[in-house]
Amino acid sequence: MATIDILPARQTQAPSDITRIRPSRGWRAINLREVWRYRELLWFLTLRDIKLRYKQTALGVSWAVLQPLFTMGVFTVFFGKLGKLPSDGKPYALFVLAALLPWQLFVNALTQSSNSLVAEQRLITKVYFPRLIVPVASVLSGLVDLLVALCLMVAMMAAGPVFGWFTVKPTAAVLTIPIFTLFAVLTALAVGLWLSALNVQYRDVRYTIPFLTQFWMFLTPVAYAASLVPSAYRLLYGLNPMTGVVEGFRWALLDTDAPDWGMMAVSAAVVLVLLAGGLFYFRRMERTFADMV
Repeated sequence: MATIDILPARQTQAPSDITRIRPSRGWRAINLREVWRYRELLWFLTLRDIKLRYKQTALGVSWAVLQPLFTMGVFTVFFGKLGKLPSDGKPYALFVLAALLPWQLFVNALTQSSNSLVAEQRLITKVYFPRLIVPVASVLSGLVDLLVALCLMVAMMAAGPVFGWFTVKPTAAVLTIPIFTLFAVLTALAVGLWLSALNVQYRDVRYTIPFLTQFWMFLTPVAYAASLVPSAYRLLYGLNPMTGVVEGFRWALLDTDAPDWGMMAVSAAVVLVLLAGGLFYFRRMERTFADMV
């Protein structure tokens, strides 16, 4: 984040102001007030990312439905039918789909935010603005995919009783979905800030992201139930913030057992530490972005 000094101009006629933009030094917090002043740019970049994601695609926004639908089908066949994994008494297809909704939001947001600074190198090297806006816009643009995928979830839940497949009725817990969505967004942003700043300096970071997300998925109860993890390891399991998010979505949509709130507290603490550290590290490296990107 750059420091802006307003100095009086040396003129003998009408007084005016000179805005001098200097790179900041040392460890400093993000100037959120300055980010708020550029909120229109944040809105513009978010809309642009949404439009570019499906520009010149044959299926358009349908990809937001096909991706979780096909993944759900593969998991249902191999883990549900063949592997006989338990699903807490719920239909395995819905059990997996409820987990894929926040998981794919997290993966897409993490991937886009990690590569956002390098992708916006022309903008970063020509115009001054708070660089934090770039990864934040990449994360927020993924919310549209989540809304579309939620429509698929609602359609399947409505079609179950009609065709005699299953009957699942949501409860008042469905109102907590925005809270768990915010949890997933903050998790993606926290990790994305670290990776986006590192990716500017070390371009091979982008090659580690697919491996990171695949390994992370096996540590998250997407294809299996968190109840399989022994209770003695629940707090340790909570070091993965997406565990609480996935369990929260299943509880909100399918009325499964409520998440372990002790595990959720550990996950929230991890996210706050990662986010605070990511903001400070991003702030420190920001002055070198235009030179290195």
